[in-house]
Amino acid sequence: MKLGHFIKDNERFLGYKSEDGIINVNEAAKQKGLPLPESIDTLIRSGEQGRDQLHHVLEAISDPSLYLVKEQDITFDSVVINPEKILCVGLNYMPHVEEADMAIPDSPVLFSKFNNTLAGHQQEIPLPKTAEKYDYEAELVMIVGKEARDVSEEDALSYIYGYCVGNDVSARDLQMKSGQWLLGKTLDAFAPIGPYLVTSDEVDPTNLSIECKINGEVRQLSNTKNMIFSCATLISYISKYMTLKPGDVIFSGTPEGVILGYTPDKQNWLKAGDEMEVTIGQIGQLKNKLV
Repeated sequence: MKLGHFIKDNERFLGYKSEDGIINVNEAAKQKGLPLPESIDTLIRSGEQGRDQLHHVLEAISDPSLYLVKEQDITFDSVVINPEKILCVGLNYMPHVEEADMAIPDSPVLFSKFNNTLAGHQQEIPLPKTAEKYDYEAELVMIVGKEARDVSEEDALSYIYGYCVGNDVSARDLQMKSGQWLLGKTLDAFAPIGPYLVTSDEVDPTNLSIECKINGEVRQLSNTKNMIFSCATLISYISKYMTLKPGDVIFSGTPEGVILGYTPDKQNWLKAGDEMEVTIGQIGQLKNKLV
């Protein structure tokens, strides 16, 4: 199942991506007089009840064309709006560790972003004048589905509600300004995710192709099977130190091919007008333009 948020006429809706197109399930629920969480965030936090309500609404739609919306008439929003935590994993693909000229981690390298960084598919990303070395990072993103505390690797994936495509946009000069990466990672709209959340029952996170193109040119091409720490390992590890809550967002790390890994004479940093396109097998394609 593919779910997403879209904005039409200044109002946010929950959308279901069907074979026919995007169905406005909020509108369908309203017309049918059926209860339904208003957003993916509340859908996730309502657990089984929310899932059942969504299925009841979809089953009640006899004519999907009545609730279809056209992509050209909407604006995509982030697939979650207000997570408690946005956690990111650094240095999780061996070739990326090597190109960044950093030590191989013995355990996952964690840092955070904030909700101001969230953005949706096709949303423009503003580049502030406070930095110059802008970079891309294609990543598989996990959305937590239920509270997780000290879970085993064997059970870890059962705590994931779904997956989406992400881009950990980074300002490298700010990132390396001090020993903390935070500043270069938390600029507005520097964590676009989308266009849809694909529920975990449809995804095997251990073997997904991952690609990033800049202005149509392939810059990153790898597979999640090359992760140093798998998605299950990451969930288990993080949950031993903090409680993961429904709706939390976890960026799982980027493969090789980022600008940071180029030799200085070949480091042509991103600039306004550049278009980033991240594609992950089984999940979708996320596009954003820098302005």
